[in-house]
Amino acid sequence: MKLTFLGAAHEVTGSCHMLEACGRVMLVDCGMEQGPDIYENQEIPVDAAQIDYVFLTHAHIDHSGLLPLLYKRGFRGTIFTTYATWDLCDIMLRDSAHIQMFEAEWRNRKAKRAGKPEYVPLYTIEDADGAVKLFCGCPYGERIQITEEINIRFTDVGHLLGSSCIEIWLKEGREEVKLLFSGDVGNVHQPILKDPHTVDMADYVIMESTYGDRSHGERPDYIAALTQILQETFDRGGNVVIPSFAVGRTQEMLYFLREIKSKGLISGHGSFKVYVDSPLAVQATTVFNKNMYECFDEETLAMVNAGVNPISFPGLRLSITSDESKAINFDEEPKVIISASGMCEAGRIRHHLKHNLWRPECTVLFVGYQAVGTLGRALVEGAKEVKLFGEPVEVQARVKTLAGISGHADKQGLIDWLEGLRTKPRRVFIVHGEDHVCDSFADCLRSEYGYSTVAPYSGESWDLASNVRIAEGSRERVLKKTKARQASTVYDRLVECGKRLMSLIEKSKGLANKDLAKFADQIQALCDKWEK
Repeated sequence: MKLTFLGAAHEVTGSCHMLEACGRVMLVDCGMEQGPDIYENQEIPVDAAQIDYVFLTHAHIDHSGLLPLLYKRGFRGTIFTTYATWDLCDIMLRDSAHIQMFEAEWRNRKAKRAGKPEYVPLYTIEDADGAVKLFCGCPYGERIQITEEINIRFTDVGHLLGSSCIEIWLKEGREEVKLLFSGDVGNVHQPILKDPHTVDMADYVIMESTYGDRSHGERPDYIAALTQILQETFDRGGNVVIPSFAVGRTQEMLYFLREIKSKGLISGHGSFKVYVDSPLAVQATTVFNKNMYECFDEETLAMVNAGVNPISFPGLRLSITSDESKAINFDEEPKVIISASGMCEAGRIRHHLKHNLWRPECTVLFVGYQAVGTLGRALVEGAKEVKLFGEPVEVQARVKTLAGISGHADKQGLIDWLEGLRTKPRRVFIVHGEDHVCDSFADCLRSEYGYSTVAPYSGESWDLASNVRIAEGSRERVLKKTKARQASTVYDRLVECGKRLMSLIEKSKGLANKDLAKFADQIQALCDKWEK
Protein backbone atom coordinates (compact mmCIF):
# COMPACT_ATOMS: atom_id res chain seq x y z
CA MET A 1 0.00 0.00 0.00
CA LYS A 2 1.70 3.14 -1.23
CA LEU A 3 0.62 6.79 -1.01
CA THR A 4 2.41 9.39 -3.14
CA PHE A 5 1.89 13.15 -2.85
CA LEU A 6 1.99 14.96 -6.19
CA GLY A 7 0.14 18.29 -6.09
CA ALA A 8 -0.78 20.88 -3.44
CA ALA A 9 2.28 19.86 -1.45
CA HIS A 10 3.53 23.05 0.26
CA GLU A 11 1.28 24.89 -2.21
CA VAL A 12 -2.36 25.96 -2.09
CA THR A 13 -3.58 24.60 -5.41
CA GLY A 14 -3.19 21.61 -7.74
CA SER A 15 -4.44 18.91 -5.37
CA CYS A 16 -3.43 15.40 -6.47
CA HIS A 17 -2.49 12.29 -4.50
CA MET A 18 -1.87 8.76 -5.82
CA LEU A 19 -2.68 5.46 -4.12
CA GLU A 20 -1.27 2.12 -5.25
CA ALA A 21 -2.96 -0.73 -3.43
CA CYS A 22 -4.93 -3.93 -3.96
CA GLY A 23 -3.51 -4.22 -7.48
CA ARG A 24 -5.05 -0.86 -8.46
CA VAL A 25 -3.83 2.65 -9.15
CA MET A 26 -6.04 5.45 -7.80
CA LEU A 27 -5.92 9.24 -7.68
CA VAL A 28 -7.60 11.41 -5.10
CA ASP A 29 -8.26 14.67 -6.96
CA CYS A 30 -6.53 15.80 -10.14
CA GLY A 31 -6.41 19.57 -9.86
CA MET A 32 -4.93 22.44 -11.80
CA GLU A 33 -2.38 24.82 -10.30
CA GLN A 34 -3.73 28.36 -10.11
CA GLY A 35 -1.72 31.45 -9.26
CA PRO A 36 2.02 31.34 -8.56
CA ASP A 37 3.81 28.00 -8.73
CA ILE A 38 6.43 27.65 -5.96
CA TYR A 39 7.72 24.08 -6.24
CA GLU A 40 8.28 21.80 -9.20
CA ASN A 41 5.44 19.28 -9.02
CA GLN A 42 6.34 15.71 -9.87
CA GLU A 43 4.45 14.17 -12.76
CA ILE A 44 2.03 11.31 -12.17
CA PRO A 45 4.53 8.42 -12.27
CA VAL A 46 2.34 6.06 -14.31
CA ASP A 47 0.67 6.35 -17.69
CA ALA A 48 -2.82 7.78 -17.50
CA ALA A 49 -4.21 4.62 -19.11
CA GLN A 50 -2.96 2.58 -16.14
CA ILE A 51 -5.00 4.57 -13.60
CA ASP A 52 -8.11 2.67 -12.55
CA TYR A 53 -10.05 5.20 -10.48
CA VAL A 54 -10.20 8.84 -9.47
CA PHE A 55 -11.93 9.82 -6.21
CA LEU A 56 -12.89 13.50 -6.41
CA THR A 57 -13.50 15.60 -3.27
CA HIS A 58 -15.23 18.54 -4.98
CA ALA A 59 -15.58 20.51 -8.20
CA HIS A 60 -13.22 23.47 -7.72
CA ILE A 61 -10.73 23.59 -10.58
CA ASP A 62 -7.71 23.29 -8.28
CA HIS A 63 -9.08 19.83 -7.40
CA SER A 64 -10.72 18.75 -10.68
CA GLY A 65 -9.21 20.88 -13.45
CA LEU A 66 -6.76 18.36 -14.94
CA LEU A 67 -9.27 15.54 -15.35
CA PRO A 68 -9.75 16.43 -19.06
CA LEU A 69 -5.96 16.30 -19.51
CA LEU A 70 -5.93 12.90 -17.80
CA TYR A 71 -8.60 11.78 -20.28
CA LYS A 72 -6.60 13.23 -23.17
CA ARG A 73 -3.60 11.16 -22.08
CA GLY A 74 -5.56 7.92 -22.08
CA PHE A 75 -7.40 7.58 -18.76
CA ARG A 76 -10.59 5.57 -19.19
CA GLY A 77 -11.27 4.51 -15.62
CA THR A 78 -14.09 5.69 -13.38
CA ILE A 79 -14.33 9.03 -11.54
CA PHE A 80 -16.27 8.62 -8.30
CA THR A 81 -17.76 11.71 -6.66
CA THR A 82 -21.02 13.09 -5.27
CA TYR A 83 -23.95 13.82 -7.55
CA ALA A 84 -23.72 17.59 -7.03
CA THR A 85 -19.98 17.58 -7.79
CA TRP A 86 -20.70 15.68 -10.99
CA ASP A 87 -23.27 18.31 -11.98
CA LEU A 88 -20.85 21.17 -11.24
CA CYS A 89 -17.94 19.51 -13.08
CA ASP A 90 -20.21 19.06 -16.08
CA ILE A 91 -20.21 22.85 -16.50
CA MET A 92 -16.90 23.81 -14.87
CA LEU A 93 -14.64 21.48 -16.85
CA ARG A 94 -16.23 22.56 -20.12
CA ASP A 95 -15.76 26.18 -19.07
CA SER A 96 -12.11 25.47 -18.29
CA ALA A 97 -11.65 23.83 -21.68
CA HIS A 98 -13.23 26.85 -23.37
CA ILE A 99 -10.69 29.08 -21.61
CA GLN A 100 -7.82 26.81 -22.76
CA MET A 101 -9.00 26.90 -26.37
CA PHE A 102 -9.66 30.65 -26.34
CA GLU A 103 -6.18 31.31 -24.95
CA ALA A 104 -4.61 29.06 -27.58
CA GLU A 105 -6.50 30.82 -30.38
CA TRP A 106 -5.37 34.23 -29.09
CA ARG A 107 -1.75 33.11 -28.70
CA ASN A 108 -1.67 31.51 -32.14
CA ARG A 109 -2.82 34.72 -33.82
CA LYS A 110 0.22 36.42 -32.30
CA ALA A 111 2.52 33.45 -32.91
CA LYS A 112 1.61 33.24 -36.58
CA ARG A 113 2.57 36.87 -37.13
CA ALA A 114 5.86 36.30 -35.30
CA GLY A 115 6.64 32.99 -37.02
CA LYS A 116 6.55 31.08 -33.72
CA PRO A 117 5.42 27.43 -33.22
CA GLU A 118 1.78 26.58 -32.73
CA TYR A 119 0.50 26.80 -29.16
CA VAL A 120 -1.65 23.77 -28.31
CA PRO A 121 -4.35 24.06 -25.63
CA LEU A 122 -3.87 21.97 -22.52
CA TYR A 123 -7.09 20.20 -23.45
CA THR A 124 -10.23 20.73 -25.53
CA ILE A 125 -14.00 20.69 -25.11
CA GLU A 126 -13.95 17.12 -26.45
CA ASP A 127 -11.52 16.09 -23.71
CA ALA A 128 -13.75 17.69 -21.07
CA ASP A 129 -16.81 15.92 -22.49
CA GLY A 130 -14.92 12.63 -22.44
CA ALA A 131 -13.87 13.10 -18.82
CA VAL A 132 -17.40 13.98 -17.67
CA LYS A 133 -18.73 10.76 -19.24
CA LEU A 134 -16.48 8.78 -16.89
CA PHE A 135 -18.14 10.17 -13.76
CA CYS A 136 -20.09 7.98 -11.37
CA GLY A 137 -22.34 9.82 -8.91
CA CYS A 138 -22.50 8.71 -5.28
CA PRO A 139 -24.76 9.71 -2.36
CA TYR A 140 -23.45 11.13 0.89
CA GLY A 141 -22.98 8.74 3.80
CA GLU A 142 -23.17 5.43 1.93
CA ARG A 143 -20.24 3.00 2.01
CA ILE A 144 -19.58 2.01 -1.60
CA GLN A 145 -17.73 -1.13 -2.65
CA ILE A 146 -15.37 -0.43 -5.54
CA THR A 147 -13.75 -3.88 -5.45
CA GLU A 148 -13.69 -6.61 -2.81
CA GLU A 149 -10.64 -4.90 -1.28
CA ILE A 150 -11.54 -1.22 -1.79
CA ASN A 151 -14.46 0.70 -0.25
CA ILE A 152 -15.14 4.44 -0.15
CA ARG A 153 -17.56 6.86 1.49
CA PHE A 154 -18.30 10.55 0.87
CA THR A 155 -19.17 12.82 3.81
CA ASP A 156 -20.34 16.44 3.50
CA VAL A 157 -17.73 18.98 4.65
CA GLY A 158 -19.71 22.12 3.79
CA HIS A 159 -17.10 23.83 1.61
CA LEU A 160 -18.98 23.85 -1.71
CA LEU A 161 -22.14 22.31 -3.07
CA GLY A 162 -21.32 18.58 -3.22
CA SER A 163 -17.98 18.90 -1.43
CA SER A 164 -16.84 15.97 0.68
CA CYS A 165 -14.12 14.32 2.61
CA ILE A 166 -13.44 10.81 1.38
CA GLU A 167 -12.89 7.73 3.50
CA ILE A 168 -11.04 4.91 1.73
CA TRP A 169 -10.81 1.38 3.15
CA LEU A 170 -8.03 -0.80 1.72
CA LYS A 171 -7.42 -4.50 2.37
CA GLU A 172 -4.40 -6.49 1.23
CA GLY A 173 -4.27 -9.97 2.72
CA ARG A 174 -4.50 -9.52 6.47
CA GLU A 175 -3.53 -5.86 6.31
CA GLU A 176 -6.36 -3.33 6.52
CA VAL A 177 -5.86 0.45 6.35
CA LYS A 178 -8.32 3.31 6.35
CA LEU A 179 -7.45 6.72 4.89
CA LEU A 180 -9.34 9.97 5.27
CA PHE A 181 -8.85 12.74 2.70
CA SER A 182 -10.28 15.99 4.05
CA GLY A 183 -10.73 17.75 0.71
CA ASP A 184 -11.40 21.39 1.61
CA VAL A 185 -13.11 21.70 5.00
CA GLY A 186 -15.87 24.30 5.03
CA ASN A 187 -16.51 27.20 7.36
CA VAL A 188 -19.27 26.89 9.96
CA HIS A 189 -22.52 28.87 10.03
CA GLN A 190 -22.32 29.76 6.35
CA PRO A 191 -25.50 30.43 4.37
CA ILE A 192 -27.12 27.78 2.19
CA LEU A 193 -24.81 24.80 2.90
CA LYS A 194 -24.61 22.47 5.88
CA ASP A 195 -21.81 22.72 8.42
CA PRO A 196 -18.89 20.27 7.98
CA HIS A 197 -19.54 16.75 9.23
CA THR A 198 -16.83 14.81 11.04
CA VAL A 199 -15.66 11.20 10.73
CA ASP A 200 -15.17 8.69 13.57
CA MET A 201 -11.77 7.17 12.80
CA ALA A 202 -8.95 6.75 10.31
CA ASP A 203 -5.44 5.32 10.28
CA TYR A 204 -4.15 8.16 8.12
CA VAL A 205 -5.55 11.65 7.51
CA ILE A 206 -4.55 13.76 4.51
CA MET A 207 -5.61 17.25 5.53
CA GLU A 208 -5.80 20.69 3.94
CA SER A 209 -4.31 23.76 5.66
CA THR A 210 -5.40 26.76 3.57
CA TYR A 211 -6.17 28.84 6.68
CA GLY A 212 -4.01 26.77 9.02
CA ASP A 213 -2.20 29.82 10.40
CA ARG A 214 -5.03 32.27 11.02
CA SER A 215 -8.45 32.89 12.46
CA HIS A 216 -11.42 34.39 10.68
CA GLY A 217 -12.08 36.27 13.89
CA GLU A 218 -15.47 36.94 15.38
CA ARG A 219 -18.20 36.18 12.89
CA PRO A 220 -19.41 39.53 11.57
CA ASP A 221 -22.97 40.51 10.80
CA TYR A 222 -22.67 39.99 7.04
CA ILE A 223 -25.99 41.62 6.26
CA ALA A 224 -25.17 44.77 8.25
CA ALA A 225 -21.65 45.03 6.82
CA LEU A 226 -22.80 44.55 3.23
CA THR A 227 -25.72 46.95 3.70
CA GLN A 228 -23.37 49.68 4.91
CA ILE A 229 -21.03 49.24 1.94
CA LEU A 230 -23.92 49.31 -0.52
CA GLN A 231 -25.57 52.36 1.07
CA GLU A 232 -22.38 54.43 1.21
CA THR A 233 -21.38 53.55 -2.36
CA PHE A 234 -24.82 54.14 -3.88
CA ASP A 235 -25.10 57.47 -2.05
CA ARG A 236 -21.87 58.55 -3.76
CA GLY A 237 -23.28 57.47 -7.12
CA GLY A 238 -20.88 54.55 -7.50
CA ASN A 239 -21.01 50.84 -8.27
CA VAL A 240 -20.11 47.96 -5.97
CA VAL A 241 -17.96 45.53 -7.94
CA ILE A 242 -17.60 42.09 -6.39
CA PRO A 243 -14.96 39.76 -7.84
CA SER A 244 -16.49 36.43 -6.95
CA PHE A 245 -15.93 32.77 -7.58
CA ALA A 246 -18.68 31.68 -9.94
CA VAL A 247 -19.51 28.59 -7.94
CA GLY A 248 -20.30 28.92 -4.25
CA ARG A 249 -19.39 32.48 -3.38
CA THR A 250 -21.68 34.04 -5.98
CA GLN A 251 -24.66 32.09 -4.65
CA GLU A 252 -23.83 33.17 -1.08
CA MET A 253 -23.77 36.82 -2.13
CA LEU A 254 -27.15 36.42 -3.86
CA TYR A 255 -28.48 34.94 -0.62
CA PHE A 256 -27.36 38.04 1.34
CA LEU A 257 -28.58 40.48 -1.31
CA ARG A 258 -32.01 38.83 -1.41
CA GLU A 259 -32.34 39.37 2.34
CA ILE A 260 -31.21 43.01 2.09
CA LYS A 261 -33.78 43.66 -0.61
CA SER A 262 -36.60 41.75 1.07
CA LYS A 263 -36.11 43.71 4.32
CA GLY A 264 -35.77 47.07 2.54
CA LEU A 265 -32.46 47.85 4.22
CA ILE A 266 -31.17 50.26 1.52
CA SER A 267 -32.61 53.78 1.68
CA GLY A 268 -33.19 55.71 -1.53
CA HIS A 269 -31.95 52.96 -3.80
CA GLY A 270 -34.29 50.11 -2.90
CA SER A 271 -34.71 48.95 -6.50
CA PHE A 272 -30.97 48.71 -7.19
CA LYS A 273 -29.98 46.17 -9.82
CA VAL A 274 -27.63 43.26 -9.28
CA TYR A 275 -25.79 41.96 -12.33
CA VAL A 276 -24.34 38.46 -12.30
CA ASP A 277 -21.92 38.70 -15.19
CA SER A 278 -20.69 35.14 -15.58
CA PRO A 279 -22.26 32.43 -17.73
CA LEU A 280 -20.67 29.85 -15.44
CA ALA A 281 -22.20 31.45 -12.34
CA VAL A 282 -25.63 31.41 -13.98
CA GLN A 283 -25.30 27.71 -14.80
CA ALA A 284 -23.96 26.98 -11.32
CA THR A 285 -26.98 28.67 -9.75
CA THR A 286 -29.19 26.23 -11.67
CA VAL A 287 -27.14 23.34 -10.28
CA PHE A 288 -27.61 24.71 -6.76
CA ASN A 289 -31.37 24.71 -7.24
CA LYS A 290 -31.24 21.14 -8.57
CA ASN A 291 -29.35 19.75 -5.55
CA MET A 292 -30.98 21.73 -2.75
CA TYR A 293 -32.63 18.81 -0.95
CA GLU A 294 -29.37 16.90 -0.45
CA CYS A 295 -27.02 19.83 0.16
CA PHE A 296 -28.89 22.82 1.66
CA ASP A 297 -29.03 23.39 5.41
CA GLU A 298 -32.28 23.31 7.41
CA GLU A 299 -32.79 27.08 7.44
CA THR A 300 -32.43 27.40 3.67
CA LEU A 301 -34.65 24.38 3.02
CA ALA A 302 -37.32 25.95 5.22
CA MET A 303 -37.31 28.96 2.90
CA VAL A 304 -37.59 26.70 -0.14
CA ASN A 305 -40.51 24.81 1.41
CA ALA A 306 -42.20 28.16 2.08
CA GLY A 307 -42.01 29.00 -1.61
CA VAL A 308 -39.03 31.39 -1.40
CA ASN A 309 -36.09 31.03 -3.77
CA PRO A 310 -33.14 31.90 -1.49
CA ILE A 311 -30.91 33.08 -4.33
CA SER A 312 -33.29 35.06 -6.53
CA PHE A 313 -35.05 38.44 -6.18
CA PRO A 314 -36.44 41.43 -8.14
CA GLY A 315 -33.71 43.42 -9.87
CA LEU A 316 -31.45 40.43 -10.50
CA ARG A 317 -29.97 40.54 -14.01
CA LEU A 318 -28.11 37.59 -15.53
CA SER A 319 -25.58 38.43 -18.25
CA ILE A 320 -24.70 35.61 -20.61
CA THR A 321 -23.41 37.09 -23.87
CA SER A 322 -20.44 39.40 -24.27
CA ASP A 323 -22.77 42.13 -25.54
CA GLU A 324 -24.84 41.88 -22.35
CA SER A 325 -21.63 42.09 -20.34
CA LYS A 326 -20.44 45.21 -22.15
CA ALA A 327 -23.84 46.88 -21.73
CA ILE A 328 -23.49 46.78 -17.93
CA ASN A 329 -20.92 49.56 -18.00
CA PHE A 330 -23.29 51.80 -19.97
CA ASP A 331 -25.87 51.60 -17.18
CA GLU A 332 -25.20 54.80 -15.23
CA GLU A 333 -27.35 53.92 -12.20
CA PRO A 334 -25.57 52.69 -9.04
CA LYS A 335 -25.59 48.90 -9.06
CA VAL A 336 -23.88 45.72 -7.89
CA ILE A 337 -21.72 43.83 -10.38
CA ILE A 338 -20.78 40.26 -9.43
CA SER A 339 -18.32 38.77 -11.87
CA ALA A 340 -15.66 36.07 -12.10
CA SER A 341 -12.88 35.31 -11.51
CA GLY A 342 -12.71 35.65 -7.76
CA MET A 343 -8.99 36.53 -7.69
CA CYS A 344 -9.23 38.83 -10.75
CA GLU A 345 -6.79 36.71 -12.73
CA ALA A 346 -9.01 36.27 -15.78
CA GLY A 347 -12.53 36.65 -17.07
CA ARG A 348 -15.03 39.48 -17.31
CA ILE A 349 -14.17 40.95 -13.90
CA ARG A 350 -11.05 42.53 -15.37
CA HIS A 351 -13.18 44.59 -17.75
CA HIS A 352 -15.35 45.80 -14.86
CA LEU A 353 -12.26 46.71 -12.85
CA LYS A 354 -10.97 48.70 -15.82
CA HIS A 355 -14.23 50.69 -15.86
CA ASN A 356 -14.55 51.19 -12.09
CA LEU A 357 -11.15 51.10 -10.33
CA TRP A 358 -10.29 54.67 -11.30
CA ARG A 359 -13.59 56.05 -9.99
CA PRO A 360 -13.40 57.23 -6.33
CA GLU A 361 -17.16 56.85 -5.91
CA CYS A 362 -17.00 53.09 -6.55
CA THR A 363 -16.14 50.18 -4.24
CA VAL A 364 -14.40 46.92 -5.08
CA LEU A 365 -15.48 44.35 -2.51
CA PHE A 366 -13.52 41.13 -2.02
CA VAL A 367 -15.40 38.25 -0.46
CA GLY A 368 -12.94 35.36 -0.68
CA TYR A 369 -9.36 34.19 -0.39
CA GLN A 370 -6.81 36.01 -2.56
CA ALA A 371 -3.71 33.93 -3.31
CA VAL A 372 -0.25 35.46 -3.20
CA GLY A 373 0.76 36.89 -6.58
CA THR A 374 -2.75 37.46 -7.90
CA LEU A 375 -4.25 40.80 -8.93
CA GLY A 376 -6.83 40.41 -6.19
CA ARG A 377 -4.12 40.06 -3.55
CA ALA A 378 -2.34 43.15 -4.90
CA LEU A 379 -5.51 45.23 -4.62
CA VAL A 380 -6.27 43.97 -1.11
CA GLU A 381 -2.72 44.86 -0.06
CA GLY A 382 -3.16 48.45 -1.25
CA ALA A 383 -1.79 48.67 -4.80
CA LYS A 384 -2.08 52.25 -6.10
CA GLU A 385 -1.85 51.28 -9.75
CA VAL A 386 -2.43 48.03 -11.64
CA LYS A 387 -2.16 46.93 -15.25
CA LEU A 388 -5.24 45.77 -17.09
CA PHE A 389 -5.06 44.73 -20.75
CA GLY A 390 -1.57 46.21 -20.95
CA GLU A 391 -2.62 49.65 -19.69
CA PRO A 392 -1.96 51.21 -16.26
CA VAL A 393 -5.09 51.92 -14.21
CA GLU A 394 -4.96 54.14 -11.13
CA VAL A 395 -6.73 52.68 -8.11
CA GLN A 396 -9.02 55.38 -6.72
CA ALA A 397 -12.02 53.23 -5.81
CA ARG A 398 -12.36 52.03 -2.25
CA VAL A 399 -11.12 48.46 -1.83
CA LYS A 400 -12.92 46.55 0.91
CA THR A 401 -12.91 43.01 2.23
CA LEU A 402 -15.95 41.45 3.82
CA ALA A 403 -14.16 39.77 6.71
CA GLY A 404 -15.05 36.21 7.53
CA ILE A 405 -16.62 35.38 4.17
CA SER A 406 -14.64 32.27 3.41
CA GLY A 407 -15.63 28.82 2.26
CA HIS A 408 -12.65 27.41 4.17
CA ALA A 409 -12.48 26.60 7.86
CA ASP A 410 -9.94 28.69 9.75
CA LYS A 411 -7.22 27.21 11.95
CA GLN A 412 -9.54 26.42 14.84
CA GLY A 413 -12.18 25.06 12.47
CA LEU A 414 -9.63 22.66 10.96
CA ILE A 415 -8.52 21.54 14.42
CA ASP A 416 -12.14 21.03 15.53
CA TRP A 417 -12.82 18.92 12.45
CA LEU A 418 -9.74 16.75 13.07
CA GLU A 419 -10.57 16.43 16.76
CA GLY A 420 -13.88 14.87 15.68
CA LEU A 421 -11.94 11.61 15.32
CA ARG A 422 -12.50 9.44 18.39
CA THR A 423 -8.93 8.12 18.31
CA LYS A 424 -5.76 9.71 16.97
CA PRO A 425 -4.64 8.44 13.55
CA ARG A 426 -1.25 6.88 12.98
CA ARG A 427 -0.22 9.97 11.03
CA VAL A 428 -1.64 13.23 9.69
CA PHE A 429 -0.27 14.53 6.38
CA ILE A 430 -0.64 18.30 5.94
CA VAL A 431 -1.21 19.52 2.37
CA HIS A 432 -2.95 22.26 0.40
CA GLY A 433 -1.51 25.32 2.13
CA GLU A 434 1.09 28.00 1.51
CA ASP A 435 4.67 26.85 2.05
CA HIS A 436 5.14 28.13 5.60
CA VAL A 437 1.54 27.37 6.60
CA CYS A 438 1.91 23.63 5.94
CA ASP A 439 4.90 23.53 8.30
CA SER A 440 3.42 25.74 11.00
CA PHE A 441 0.09 23.88 11.06
CA ALA A 442 1.89 20.52 11.20
CA ASP A 443 4.02 21.83 14.10
CA CYS A 444 0.92 23.08 15.92
CA LEU A 445 -0.88 19.74 15.64
CA ARG A 446 2.25 17.91 16.80
CA SER A 447 3.27 20.11 19.72
CA GLU A 448 -0.11 21.24 21.04
CA TYR A 449 -2.42 18.31 20.23
CA GLY A 450 -0.12 15.29 20.14
CA TYR A 451 -0.61 14.23 16.52
CA SER A 452 2.14 12.59 14.47
CA THR A 453 2.35 14.97 11.51
CA VAL A 454 4.24 15.41 8.26
CA ALA A 455 4.02 18.17 5.64
CA PRO A 456 5.16 16.27 2.51
CA TYR A 457 6.72 17.73 -0.62
CA SER A 458 5.78 16.68 -4.14
CA GLY A 459 7.00 13.19 -4.96
CA GLU A 460 7.12 11.99 -1.36
CA SER A 461 5.85 8.41 -0.88
CA TRP A 462 4.82 6.42 2.17
CA ASP A 463 4.32 2.71 2.80
CA LEU A 464 0.96 2.68 4.58
CA ALA A 465 1.30 -0.83 5.96
CA SER A 466 4.48 0.03 7.87
CA ASN A 467 3.93 3.80 8.26
CA VAL A 468 7.37 4.48 6.79
CA ARG A 469 8.51 7.08 4.27
CA ILE A 470 9.94 5.30 1.24
CA ALA A 471 10.76 8.27 -1.01
CA GLU A 472 11.66 11.87 -0.19
CA GLY A 473 9.77 14.67 -1.88
CA SER A 474 11.43 17.27 -4.07
CA ARG A 475 12.08 20.75 -2.72
CA GLU A 476 13.19 22.06 -6.10
CA ARG A 477 11.69 25.47 -6.67
CA VAL A 478 10.35 26.76 -9.93
CA LEU A 479 13.11 28.86 -11.41
CA LYS A 480 11.06 30.84 -13.86
CA LYS A 481 7.54 31.87 -12.90
CA THR A 482 5.31 32.64 -15.83
CA LYS A 483 1.85 34.08 -15.64
CA ALA A 484 0.44 31.68 -18.18
CA ARG A 485 0.80 27.91 -18.03
CA GLN A 486 2.98 26.37 -20.70
CA ALA A 487 0.80 24.29 -22.98
CA SER A 488 2.08 21.07 -24.46
CA THR A 489 3.55 21.15 -27.95
CA VAL A 490 2.07 19.15 -30.78
CA TYR A 491 5.02 16.75 -30.52
CA ASP A 492 4.36 16.25 -26.79
CA ARG A 493 0.81 15.36 -27.69
CA LEU A 494 2.04 12.77 -30.17
CA VAL A 495 4.31 11.24 -27.51
CA GLU A 496 1.36 10.97 -25.13
CA CYS A 497 -0.60 9.16 -27.83
CA GLY A 498 2.29 6.74 -28.22
CA LYS A 499 2.32 6.03 -24.48
CA ARG A 500 -1.39 5.37 -24.57
CA LEU A 501 -0.99 2.97 -27.48
CA MET A 502 1.75 1.08 -25.63
CA SER A 503 -0.47 0.82 -22.58
CA LEU A 504 -3.27 -0.63 -24.71
CA ILE A 505 -0.85 -3.16 -26.20
CA GLU A 506 0.20 -4.27 -22.72
CA LYS A 507 -3.43 -4.62 -21.64
CA SER A 508 -4.26 -6.71 -24.73
CA LYS A 509 -2.13 -9.63 -23.48
CA GLY A 510 -4.38 -12.65 -23.12
CA LEU A 511 -6.85 -11.68 -25.83
CA ALA A 512 -7.73 -14.19 -28.53
CA ASN A 513 -5.11 -14.55 -31.29
CA LYS A 514 -7.66 -13.36 -33.85
CA ASP A 515 -8.15 -10.09 -31.97
CA LEU A 516 -4.42 -9.62 -31.42
CA ALA A 517 -3.75 -10.13 -35.12
CA LYS A 518 -6.40 -7.59 -36.06
CA PHE A 519 -4.92 -5.08 -33.60
CA ALA A 520 -1.41 -5.64 -34.99
CA ASP A 521 -2.62 -5.20 -38.59
CA GLN A 522 -4.24 -1.86 -37.70
CA ILE A 523 -1.03 -0.60 -36.09
CA GLN A 524 1.04 -1.76 -39.05
CA ALA A 525 -1.31 0.03 -41.47
CA LEU A 526 -0.95 3.25 -39.45
CA CYS A 527 2.85 2.92 -39.46
CA ASP A 528 2.88 2.25 -43.20
CA LYS A 529 0.81 5.39 -43.79
CA TRP A 530 3.23 7.68 -41.94
CA GLU A 531 6.43 6.07 -43.29
CA LYS A 532 5.49 7.05 -46.84
